[in-house]
This record gives sequence, structure tokens and C-alpha cells, in this order.
Amino acid sequence: MIQVTVPFQPPKEEYEAMVSDIWLRNWLTNNGPLVNEMELGLKEYLGLKHFLFVSNGTIALQLAIKALGLSKEIITTPFSYVATTSSIVWEGCTPVFVDIDPESFNIDPAKIEVAITEETEAILATHVYGNPCDIEAIQRIADKHRLKVIYDAAHCFGTRYQGESVLKFGDISTISFHATKLFHSVEGGGVVSQDPEVLKRLAYMRNFGHNGPESFDGMGINGKNSEFHAAMGLCNLKYADDILAKRKRDTKHYNRWLDKLKLQKPVVAVGTEFNYAYYPVVFETEEACLKAFETLEMNRIFARRYFYPTLSSLEYVTSEPMPVAEDISRRILCLPLYYQLTEVEIDMVCRIVLRSQYY
Repeated sequence: MIQVTVPFQPPKEEYEAMVSDIWLRNWLTNNGPLVNEMELGLKEYLGLKHFLFVSNGTIALQLAIKALGLSKEIITTPFSYVATTSSIVWEGCTPVFVDIDPESFNIDPAKIEVAITEETEAILATHVYGNPCDIEAIQRIADKHRLKVIYDAAHCFGTRYQGESVLKFGDISTISFHATKLFHSVEGGGVVSQDPEVLKRLAYMRNFGHNGPESFDGMGINGKNSEFHAAMGLCNLKYADDILAKRKRDTKHYNRWLDKLKLQKPVVAVGTEFNYAYYPVVFETEEACLKAFETLEMNRIFARRYFYPTLSSLEYVTSEPMPVAEDISRRILCLPLYYQLTEVEIDMVCRIVLRSQYY
């Protein structure tokens, strides 16, 4: 059986050694030494001045919305994971969808301005599959209309744009370290801001607002993470270069096979050092996509229609039609990609995909 993704796991003895130290200290959570070491390690690896480790990528988005004081309309993408939209609604804001660019699959800046109203407070855009949005265009619109910008960079570990971590852009960027991501801490996430005041608010908010044992600086929630999760993250961080390099090699191997088909792939932004977080392909028709999906499944190979359906179709939102996103979502398939995947297994996946299209 070949899954669409399998979590990377470091050598068991390395994790066990860290867990043994946690046991001896008996400091399991509440900003322990490994959480601090994790934050320092990520700042160094990603080239960031600031980084806050939180419990997951969804909490990261919710903290971002709350820290920026948003309560009205947020312009966002219909093509992302459900947490992008549910976080907006959960925090009492209204998602306003605009369609995606047909080449990058990211939110289309050309459509953003038309959607701005007197109630618009922010833009929440996803760097889909780790591919940076049109950051300059989005920032120009935000500056013109005095809007905040949040980037859902859940897929972006290791992605760099114009020589900088893509997490440096926007008022706040968030990231996920869920077990399915190329770098993970089992569960986890992070928030990044270049604004010291915003960062300070985020730091208080992730720990109930605590400003000492008996005082509080505003309202907060429990967005902390534990020493056990930090231990997994620290173990995995040592292998990050190998993981990124392997995904790049595997992507090239896929390309050598599948360039024989008329498959569309996202166009990566110029100036990007890409992380190859996923291997998405868009078939010519939904019928062709479903035929590949079903043929793979018959052979116990599990791809994913990532992202289908569009977020604009969720029952708890209202939206105009999003023709580009709806079309792409019906025809896209993410093929298996993970560290343990072998070239022989990739060969098998590709042969089955090719067979599904020719017979």
C-alpha cells in the first residue's frame, strides 16, 4: 500500500533520549526548555528574527486574526484547506472569497480590489502547496486600502522568496507542523510577525494572556505546545535538508514519467526557492482525474483530491461562483510524496496513472 503521505520519523533512539531527559526534568509543558530550543532552532534554520511555536496551524490562524483585532470582512481564497476558512468564521469574521489565478492556484490579486467594501479589514491568502502568492501585488492593494495581510503558509517550511523566508511577509504569517507536513512536530504550528507589538500580543495570547503568575495582559487562549512535541520537532529539524532534497529529487523523477501526459502543474513564482511540499497535477478533465484516482485506489495507492471541494461551497459560508477554483478543484490530484517513498514505488504510481489515461 502507498499512502499519499507518510510522516517522517527520526531514529527512535534519538527521540527516546530526548523523552528520557523530559522525564528527568518533569517539565512537560508551559514554555519548557525544549520549546525554547525549538524556537531558536527554527529561527536559525529559517532565517527569522522571531518565531512563536504554538499547538497547531489552526490555532496559529485564529491567533493571527485575534491579534490584529479583526472582526468584519476578510478577503480570502476558496482553494485551501478548510482551516483557512473555518478560522475566519470561528473568530466571528466574514470570509469574502475571490477566485484564484489559473496558473499559480493562489488567490488572484486582480480580483481582490473589486471585492473590497467598507467592511473589509484584511486579506488572508494561502501560499498553496508552498508556492508563494503574488506578494508584491497583494501588499500594494493592502497599503492602498489600509488592510492587514495574513498569509496561511501552512505548506511553506523551507520555501524562500527573493532570498528570504516566505514567512517574513505580511503582517502575520502562520505555518503548520502537523504530522502530514514535510517538517513536523506531530502536532504543532507557528506564528511569525515583523511587528514587535503584534508579536508581543501573540506571545501573551498563546498563554491565556499571562503576564506573570497572577496578572494578565489582555485575553488569551491555550495555544502552547508541549516538550514532547518540541522534542519531535528538534529531532526532525536535523534531517530537514535531507527531506527537502529528497522531495526535489522525487519531483524530478515524477516529472520524467508524467511529462508524457498533458498535465497542468502550478507555476511557481519567480524568485522562489521551492520546497516541493506536494506533487499536484491537473488532468484535462474531471473524468480523467477520477479515472486515475480510482485506478490508483484499485492498486492500493492513495492519492488525494487536494483541495476538493472548494471552500466557497462550505455550508456555513455564502459565496458567488468561483469558476477557476471550482474547475481546478475538480481536476486536481496530489500524488504520493514522502521521505520513505522509493523510486520503484514512484515508477509504479506513474505507470498506473499513464495506463489509466491510455486505456
